Amino acid sequence: MATLDISKMWRDPGAPADSFYQVRPECKDVPKSKFRIKNGKTLSVRKWRAAFSPEGYLDIGKTLGRIHRGGIHPSIRGEVWEFLLGCYDPKSTYAEREDIRQQRRTQYAILKEECRTMFPVIGSGRFITAPVITEDGDPILDPLVLQEAKEAKEAKEAKAAKEAKEATSAGQQNGASDGYEMVKEHDKRVIEWKLSLHQIGLDVARTDRSLVFYEKQENLSKLWDILSVYAWFDKDVNYCQGMSDLCSPMIILLDDEADAFWCFEHLMRRLRGNFRYTENSVGVESQLNNLASVTQVIDPKLHQHLDKLGGGDYLFAVRMLMVLFRREFSFCDSLYLWEMMWALEYDPDLFLTYEDPELVAEKSEESKTKAKSRQCGKYERENMKNAGKAVEAPLPISVFLVASVLKDKSDKLLTEARGLDDVVKILNDVNGNLDAKKACIGAMKLHKKYLKKAANTNR
Repeated sequence: MATLDISKMWRDPGAPADSFYQVRPECKDVPKSKFRIKNGKTLSVRKWRAAFSPEGYLDIGKTLGRIHRGGIHPSIRGEVWEFLLGCYDPKSTYAEREDIRQQRRTQYAILKEECRTMFPVIGSGRFITAPVITEDGDPILDPLVLQEAKEAKEAKEAKAAKEAKEATSAGQQNGASDGYEMVKEHDKRVIEWKLSLHQIGLDVARTDRSLVFYEKQENLSKLWDILSVYAWFDKDVNYCQGMSDLCSPMIILLDDEADAFWCFEHLMRRLRGNFRYTENSVGVESQLNNLASVTQVIDPKLHQHLDKLGGGDYLFAVRMLMVLFRREFSFCDSLYLWEMMWALEYDPDLFLTYEDPELVAEKSEESKTKAKSRQCGKYERENMKNAGKAVEAPLPISVFLVASVLKDKSDKLLTEARGLDDVVKILNDVNGNLDAKKACIGAMKLHKKYLKKAANTNR
């Protein structure tokens, strides 16, 4: 007779988190999430609220370990992310944060109105998927674009006009160009921005379409609006493919459009270097070089094999680094992975680093180390310990995550990969099959191993 394992009987299997991000019933091939909400492990609403003082000061050290062990409950995920991404200072009060929130909402409203003035589809509840101007700034008389622009203007006028139906009918009869002034654009920055709008629309139409959330036109439009405003806001980066994958979760987690924009903007502060292109280099190139260096140290045999196949530039890993494994995990698991990464990397000076870098620079190393030991993430603490030994700036944990995936597939890559197509195929097989927590644990182990080996090499 088989004996019962009592420990397994009492172990909490956890509640599935997929129900918070419903998938359309016709999407049968979407991978199931491995993330489960577990009592005592997942950061709960009660534990999160208990980490604040009556005035609103946050003891974030109480939450980082729990996030690493069991993620964040989906109902509070958005507000926790705002802290993890440095939108707010844990040493601020409720009142101070509310002031910052209102200031940012006002700033976003101004930015959005500036964009709407240049292109009236912004904020209309619609979005475009066809080009509106040529690279020389000449208008493209595309009926779809013009019709959408015209409808946006008519919708606004309809609020103040009783004869809205008659005006719409007349507009349709008078041709597609009515209601939107199509003139040649001469401002270089405006041209670059307008050229990006249709690409944003194409990407929005493809992003997370398996989710019920994006069945609503208003949510697709909100994603397009935020990305369009960001493209205008960040003149160096504008918009690049992949940014819609990074922005989409913010729309879902934060109800207010302005809050979602600033949360995305703070994430881009970490990642915007990956999206910067110059005549001589691709932004993500430095990350790929870092990945090559790490792999060469921790698995020289694999690095040599990849280099021999022509993959020494590690371009096959671009997507993983650019969009932080959004395509390799289910939607729910990718959020779980992100928050574990941010909790591990967390620096309590993050808000000040963004808002007042000079003040951070004034702090002595001694006081910084004492103050941050409990309030910063485990990965950050490892970097702090090795600050004196390292010869280079700390690498983001994402590099070690990719390295851990390569290490895990090392045997298969060494025995089966005879060309770059094989490398891509083997890595594509991990899609939907990776475990976020195991990936983070693997990344931490490789990070420790890398620091040790690099330190010995530099002696």
